[in-house]
Amino acid sequence: MNIHKSKLALACLAALFSHQALAADGSLLGRLGDTQNKAWFEGASVRLKELNLSTVTKGDGSFRFNALPPGDYTLEIRYLGAPKTEHPIHIEDGKTLQQRFTLGLKEPKLDELIVYGQRAGQAGALNMQRSADNLKSIVSSDAIGQFPDQNAAEALQRLPGLSIERDQGEGRFVGIRGIDPNLNNVTINGMNIPSPEAGVRSVALDVIPSELIEGLEVTKSVTPDMDADAIGGSVEVKSLSAFDRAGRSASLTVQASRNELRSETSPKVSGSYTDVVDFAGLQDSLGVAVALSWFDRDFGSDNIESNGDDEIEQRYYAINRERIGAALNLDFRPDFNNQYYLRTLYSRFSDDEYRQANTFTFDGDDSEIERGSKDRYEVQEILSLTAGAEHQLQQWHLSYQLGYAESSEDEPDALYYSFKGDGFAISSDFSGQIPAIVQDAEAKSLSNYEVDEISFEDNLAEDQELSFKLDMSRDFDMAGHPAQLKFGGKYRSREKQTNANIFIYEGDFDDLDAGQFAAAVPAWGLGDFGSGLDRQAMRNHFSSNRSSLELAALDSELESNGASYQSDEDIFATYLMTKVDIDKLRVVAGIRYERTDFSTSGQRVELIEDEQADEEKVVNTAWQGEKQYSHLLPSLNLRYEFSDQLIGRFAYTQTIARPKFEDSAAFQIIESKTEENDDGGFDTEREAEVGNPELKPFESNNMDLSIEYYPGSIGVLSAGYFHKDIDNFVILADVSHLDAWQGFAEVTQPINGESAKVQGLELSWVKSFDNGLLIAANATLSDSEAVTLLDGERFETSLPNQSDKVGNLTLGYEDNDWSLRLTLSHKSENLEEIDGEMLRMEDAHQQLDFSGKYFINPQMHIYFNAVNLNDEPYYHYFDRRSINAQYEEYGRTFELGFNWTL
Repeated sequence: MNIHKSKLALACLAALFSHQALAADGSLLGRLGDTQNKAWFEGASVRLKELNLSTVTKGDGSFRFNALPPGDYTLEIRYLGAPKTEHPIHIEDGKTLQQRFTLGLKEPKLDELIVYGQRAGQAGALNMQRSADNLKSIVSSDAIGQFPDQNAAEALQRLPGLSIERDQGEGRFVGIRGIDPNLNNVTINGMNIPSPEAGVRSVALDVIPSELIEGLEVTKSVTPDMDADAIGGSVEVKSLSAFDRAGRSASLTVQASRNELRSETSPKVSGSYTDVVDFAGLQDSLGVAVALSWFDRDFGSDNIESNGDDEIEQRYYAINRERIGAALNLDFRPDFNNQYYLRTLYSRFSDDEYRQANTFTFDGDDSEIERGSKDRYEVQEILSLTAGAEHQLQQWHLSYQLGYAESSEDEPDALYYSFKGDGFAISSDFSGQIPAIVQDAEAKSLSNYEVDEISFEDNLAEDQELSFKLDMSRDFDMAGHPAQLKFGGKYRSREKQTNANIFIYEGDFDDLDAGQFAAAVPAWGLGDFGSGLDRQAMRNHFSSNRSSLELAALDSELESNGASYQSDEDIFATYLMTKVDIDKLRVVAGIRYERTDFSTSGQRVELIEDEQADEEKVVNTAWQGEKQYSHLLPSLNLRYEFSDQLIGRFAYTQTIARPKFEDSAAFQIIESKTEENDDGGFDTEREAEVGNPELKPFESNNMDLSIEYYPGSIGVLSAGYFHKDIDNFVILADVSHLDAWQGFAEVTQPINGESAKVQGLELSWVKSFDNGLLIAANATLSDSEAVTLLDGERFETSLPNQSDKVGNLTLGYEDNDWSLRLTLSHKSENLEEIDGEMLRMEDAHQQLDFSGKYFINPQMHIYFNAVNLNDEPYYHYFDRRSINAQYEEYGRTFELGFNWTL
């Protein structure tokens, strides 16, 4: 048996490296553009009919065939929105034919519609989706501009199976098929992006302005040459390249927006420039692309939330968010066999938040009110640097890339004031989405309160990753069928650390008059708020009196040291894959190996309050953890072309997801109290919150099956089924029953639980009509099962944040003067968490947005966007919709802007 296998392997190698396979033969280097030399077309299917060789055009419209025997051939080009065309070509031995091709468009107007406007984004995205070897959903830069989306997260919500988690009404994290965003992979120009936020892996895509994006690709079935940490999927952010544009290009956008809730006007400016120039004596060899974006937004929200029992909190937010983004990309192409590139992207996202809150605790005569403020300025930064090259070495294609990315979240000088008062007449029936609160006049005056606590925080989270990858591929003949062999490897080194500095002041504030911090009543739209808090007065007071305030040293040390840790992760990966075209069937199969070396260091921090020994102290002990694991992950992607219009797909893949850093970090926060009991003895009660460096990674078996129908015009009708079995699902549990925690009343720790499952259907329909109308609709219907352990009790629920219905509906119209779109996005209710004995649910969310453009001429247009036209609130409830957990409204936002394009 082994002898036969050896002979078969030798035969394959002989065929792969035979003289005929390595013969120079001839080559074809083509480029597909429009008749006016204004645009290149990506995603077009190109085939040499006589040899049954096929490929897909790249972003710059280029494609290539190597090792072609001399002779005459027919080149077939297919692109949605244009008739299929055929071109005769002649290949000479040892020579490369370079030729430019254009789409066979009969009407000049149709050409313009495909190059510009709504149809441009749809045609490009659908062609790339149709030609892909695996399951992908794509958003082009043109499509991003057709919606009032502020960032990458909001642009992605329009795709089938994708939903977003919002923060203050803005899209922030992206969920794929309802899977936790921490289980997705995000890359920028092929470089894995570390998360700015402490403790998590998910990248908040609101830090990336939409103006810096050339395209977004969501891969739902990975191939072996992709990172395996993509249980939900992989999101690739692509920034612009000069070679993706035909000639010199430039753009400028100026915008003003106004938030209805806070009546604030916010400016925005963005621009881009690309050009291809001569360099080092070589014509059109250097491409330069630059993009800048600045957006300074003032807005806010009104919030009311409760614990469903005896506590209600009113919150008033005033927020300023500033986004600054920049990209500089260089491409050097000395000849058609060598390409070099440098991709850079910088994003700075600042969030200046001032929150005023009133917390009402209802307990008869012991009822009390706490008024508090949160004065926090936070900056998140992402820097991505990627350098690489591609070389055609006879029949081998070699590519390599070196990448460095860093991100940070800096929260300096965060200040919190807390005021408490009691003896007031307050009441509430806790009914409805917005529970009403009755309070007497004394409760509304800050002079009737006392300062209870002041805290000050200076926190910093940093995440860095260095990576290198190498890929090699070559085409060959496998038993008369065109095939490709590809292999390579990747190394990633990541370091994430969190440093917390928390100072809690609980001293005697009897001499401090709380009334001096009173301000005007905020314009809170959900009821009677009472006295406001003067932000600057509290900041000035703290700056002037900090040295005389009494520091709660032990509590401060416990909180600071318990929240500070570092984690290091080294990942080595290698893969082998092959692609074979057997008539109308394309098979992409292979295997990927990934080894992970993980280490973490932090502290075991214990607060000891011992009446028997008459001592209070904090004991800090260094704690470290290490874990190594490896995975061998097969994958299979099948693509069958029933006809030019009908394509079927099947995929089986295995993927993983490494635990969140806050779950696997080496930290322990322990509180130990020894108090005298009624019998004169002493009892000790201990509780702990700990990380778990021994956590195993999530492991998932994924299956996808889909059918796609592409009519002759720009459009698609598709349906797909997906199923995921996820092992080692991480849950929070009380592990005090384990031997390691004897004597503890409660120990909360992340552990690997039972398996989870998710399955569903994805439906999509996109259609552009000749009269200018456009319809796009998609829906994802899913079902999930997961197990959660809480207080020793086993709960069978759906996956957290898993909505069983997600969908979008877009109605559009476009002609030479107007471009209009009305979009409805829908996300059904989902489980957020188990809170005590109650289920906390996020209610269904439906948001209506409008975008309209008027074209002054082909280079200039004005636009008007209306975001959240239906003034949809954000609502959570306990068990029943009538029991408030959180109600928050953001108001409508209107945008007016001008765009100029060269």
